[in-house]
Amino acid sequence: MRFRRTTVLATVAALCTALTSCGFLTGGSASSGADGSCAPQDLRLATIRAEGDPATLAAQRFADSIARATDERIKVRVFPNSQLGDVNGIFAGLSSGQGVDIFYEGITIYPTLSGANAFTVVSVPFMWDSYEQLLGVLRSDEFTQLFEQAAEQTGVRVIAVEGDAEPRALSANRPIVTPEDMRGLKLRIAEAPMPQAFARALGANPQVVPLSDLYLALRQGVVDAQENGAITMINQSLDEVQGYYMPTNYIRDARSWYVNDAWWGGLCAADRDAVTKAATEAGQLDTAEVDRQLAAAEQELRSRITVVEPDVEAFRAALDGQFDQFDGQLWPAGVLDTARRIRDEQR
Repeated sequence: MRFRRTTVLATVAALCTALTSCGFLTGGSASSGADGSCAPQDLRLATIRAEGDPATLAAQRFADSIARATDERIKVRVFPNSQLGDVNGIFAGLSSGQGVDIFYEGITIYPTLSGANAFTVVSVPFMWDSYEQLLGVLRSDEFTQLFEQAAEQTGVRVIAVEGDAEPRALSANRPIVTPEDMRGLKLRIAEAPMPQAFARALGANPQVVPLSDLYLALRQGVVDAQENGAITMINQSLDEVQGYYMPTNYIRDARSWYVNDAWWGGLCAADRDAVTKAATEAGQLDTAEVDRQLAAAEQELRSRITVVEPDVEAFRAALDGQFDQFDGQLWPAGVLDTARRIRDEQR
């Protein structure tokens, strides 16, 4: 295996504040050091991805950029490979302001926090044709308001949405061509409601396994399949324990920068500007790296395991209307219709 597994736990506490503008969630009024200057910062930035993953490369770019912009007054140490915990542990640390200061990961995990469930609609299978289409919806006025509400309710604020992510696919120990092939499959999913609903709607048995434990779970037969894309397959060595890869591209994501809301509210204006600029530039690097690595990873998978082209239209038909039942349950009533309307206006 080419990766490490460590987990830390933290307690959750709810925090506070603020305002929005220009696609960034900017929190409340800024504060500064006792002498009126911006205070030094020594920050811990978490990813759950491997060292060479686009998200981790972007995190390191962020650290380098913010150090240069502040003459190293703000220092950021990057902890990849779930070194600061799994998603739940990292969010707990962010909420409480303990152990982790910044987290770079997809927006689809935000609903694991109570109070951010509006963003569950992002993960509705086959909702998006492209990253750009998803980004347009997330940066709309309607979703800017939802980001603000989520920050106030969770204590974790998204300060920027920037960075593509590989679409979710399928790998398994048997070929999956049609929806019927999903029946009885022990499918590892992230701790998010839509992948669970996707699996159950097709007769599979979803099982939540942290990414850091996925290799062993597949090798030991705890699960038969998983739904990360090609980049994660290569970076986490999953091709060693899976025989078939199916590029379903059924869920798209947009990487996001998560911070403690109270910490963000306490930054001086100059540091907020520096952080958002560095986050934007790093996210753009992530997008470029995803494009490059996805093509390379898919080619590499074809040389290692069997790549099967699934009947995507059959999957779409089998799932048509399946997720409307969750309106008002998994997300506030009307949010799915709002997302669809904004999406369709872009077409």
